[in-house]
Amino acid sequence: MAGRIGKSVFVCQGCGYQVAKWLGRCPECGAWNSLAEEMVPTGPLSEGQLPPRRSTPQPLRHLKAASEVRRASGLGEFDRALGGSVVQGSVVLLGGDPGIGKSTLILQALDRLSVEGRQGLYISGEESEAQLKLRADRLGLKSPSLLVACETCLENILKMVEEVKPAFLALDSIQTMYTATLPAAPGSITQVRETAFRLVQQAKITGIATFLIGHVTKEGTIAGPMVLEHLVDTVLYLEGDRSHAFRLLRTVKNRFGPTQELGVFEMQETGLQEVPNPSALFLAERSLEVPGAVVVPSLEGTRPILVEVQALVSPSSLALPRRQTMGVDPGRVSLLVAVLEKRVGLAMGGQDLFVNVVGGVRLTEPALDLGVALALASSFLDRPVPADTLIFGEVGLTGEVRAVSSPEVRLKEGRKLGFARALLARRQQEHLGDFPGMELLGVDTLATAIRSIFP
Repeated sequence: MAGRIGKSVFVCQGCGYQVAKWLGRCPECGAWNSLAEEMVPTGPLSEGQLPPRRSTPQPLRHLKAASEVRRASGLGEFDRALGGSVVQGSVVLLGGDPGIGKSTLILQALDRLSVEGRQGLYISGEESEAQLKLRADRLGLKSPSLLVACETCLENILKMVEEVKPAFLALDSIQTMYTATLPAAPGSITQVRETAFRLVQQAKITGIATFLIGHVTKEGTIAGPMVLEHLVDTVLYLEGDRSHAFRLLRTVKNRFGPTQELGVFEMQETGLQEVPNPSALFLAERSLEVPGAVVVPSLEGTRPILVEVQALVSPSSLALPRRQTMGVDPGRVSLLVAVLEKRVGLAMGGQDLFVNVVGGVRLTEPALDLGVALALASSFLDRPVPADTLIFGEVGLTGEVRAVSSPEVRLKEGRKLGFARALLARRQQEHLGDFPGMELLGVDTLATAIRSIFP
């Protein structure tokens, strides 16, 4: 960075828009008081300032594939989200709401990874040594190879890494780190981008598996520029409702494994404990034979999870009836209500509608459509869905029921928990034929599905 010719500009910390003078509101994204002064280069670099060339062009077929070095952490749900294990030299970004358990999860993983012959280094920019000791005692961390330090300057951190030579490195959090070569404040877009870039470079050169903890914005995305997510190999989100003990570790990007994998934990006094069978846990307190309750097999990555979807439809005294959802997309619920009114003839226009996925789980896949629609119809008609029936399928705008992915995996999970019937698209039912231990009911339309459940 030395030797560059720079000028002062004001950069929006929300979208990265640059202006020559300070403004109270960003012209691009409309955020107030988001412009911060930063130095940006204006002139080209001289030949001596250019970095050395990393490689030369060569035919793709002549390249040699390097084998991935993987190490399991011992936390099965954490390894599942990473694609099976931690890859040497990978950079993992973990985001989540404040207090959701990000630091706890990374400390537990480093404690198990730091065995004899492999050291782990945890660097905190937000907590003191005394606070880290209290957390370690509460979690029961005992690995002698896990080192901790409190530092925010990137240059000092890189010196520590060079001295210790750890196999695993964690930084909590990336928004508190800064490099002394830039005049911008810690947490600014320039600082976050530069520190993350240099940490990724260091991980690729040294082979150190690196974990970066990131803050999230009010919208639920990781704070800082989107380039932060593009730089790293894996992006994980730790989700959950603070009123529930469950924590869901969701994979949204992974260069070494499948995306949309899901690890399930339960927050206890001794930290995050794995939940190997989340379906049984989510259904442990479900109500049998109650109108508005439906069990749906959702596929998160490669894992099937059975969850209970509850709906409540009641007459509204308001001019504009309420429609509230928790755990599902409200736009999708509005679409299903319109299909129920237009294609089935259920008049829900003057009704208050409430839909909830029990356990604080957030579901996005289309296989949820048929279950949500039948839960709404069940509550509206005040007739319960049979407790031994699984329901899954995508619903189109014309009221047709479409096939979804991996029906065998969903059915096997349901059979394991004692479900005897499944309602699904007719095309998939014909393709599967007889499924041992379960009766398959195939339907073509949403109206047919409602008639088959409520004859």
